[in-house]
Amino acid sequence: MKSIILIVGARLQVALLLIFSLYMLLRGHNDPGGGFIGGLIAAIGFTIYAIACGTVSAREALRFEPASIAAVGLGCSLLAGAMAIIWGDAPFTGQWLFIGAEDGDKKGLPISSILLFDLGVYLVVLGAVLSIVFALEENI
Repeated sequence: MKSIILIVGARLQVALLLIFSLYMLLRGHNDPGGGFIGGLIAAIGFTIYAIACGTVSAREALRFEPASIAAVGLGCSLLAGAMAIIWGDAPFTGQWLFIGAEDGDKKGLPISSILLFDLGVYLVVLGAVLSIVFALEENI
């Protein structure tokens, strides 16, 4: 039996947990947090939704296969590592781009390859955990 209170509460929690996971992803750049913790928090949100509404509904809400999400995340992380090689540095050395900066000026919006790496870790953790959770949930 599905409880309407549980379903509505799960939908609200998923939205809040996804927003908080993005906050942790972006905050972890210089402070505790990052892609791993953000991915776990997002996976918890979809796990709660799968328990409340069923795995089929959770897969529809996710819109992509978890394995595909993990593969895209792995590609983002590898691209972040390869960016340093292109500029002649050691692999996975942070590369910075300052948006809106004048020539040689470091004033502007800093974007780094570290953020791309964290995004990749976020997607790998989200995809891997949801693959396991959905497989366990479907076998019950």
